Amino acid sequence: MNYLAHILLSGDSAQRRIGGFVADFVKGSRLDYLPEEIRRGVVLHRRIDAFTDAHPLAREACALLRPYFGRYAGIFLDVFYDYFLAKSWEQFSGVSLTRFAASFYVAMLRSYRWLPLPVRSFAWHFIFTNRLGRYARPEGIRQALWIMGCYSSLPQVSSEAVQILHRHEEELEQNFLELFPLLQAYSRDVCAEL
Repeated sequence: MNYLAHILLSGDSAQRRIGGFVADFVKGSRLDYLPEEIRRGVVLHRRIDAFTDAHPLAREACALLRPYFGRYAGIFLDVFYDYFLAKSWEQFSGVSLTRFAASFYVAMLRSYRWLPLPVRSFAWHFIFTNRLGRYARPEGIRQALWIMGCYSSLPQVSSEAVQILHRHEEELEQNFLELFPLLQAYSRDVCAEL
C-alpha cells in the first residue's frame, strides 16, 4: 500500500495518520522521540506492509508485474493500489476524497515539526499539488511515479507504467477489491490492540 491507503487504514486519529504517512522515512525500532499516536501509526504501517507482503492476493499481483518492473514490482503495485482505492473511494470511506485529503493536509501542517526531514522537503509540493486527490486519475499516478523516480532508485518508467496499468487494469482492480476489505479488518484489529 502507498500513501493514500496507509493514511486511510490508520483510522480516525490525525496523528496516527501522520505516522502511517511518514513510516517509510522512520528508520529503526527506536520511536520514543515521536508522540505516542504517531508511533502507533508507524507501527501500524509496518504491520500493514508485513500483512500485505505475505498475502497471496498481493503476491499474485506482484508476480503479474514482476516481468515489467523486476524487483520494483511491489512499489509499482503499491501505487497502483492507491489508484484503485481513489477510484472506488466511496466504497471504502464515509467522507469524500476531497474532504479526506484536505483534512490530512491540515494534519500535516499541524504536525510539521514531527515530519522527518525528507518528508518536509516535499510536504508543501505534496499539499499544493493535491497528491492524494490526484491518485484517482492515471495522470496523477504517472506524475507520482515520475517524482518517485527522480528521488529514488525507482526506474524512470512512469509513462510505461501507466500503459501496463491499463493493460492489466481489470485483473489488478479485482485483486485490490478482494484484498482491501481484508486489510481494513486487519487494520481495525491492530488499531484496537495498539
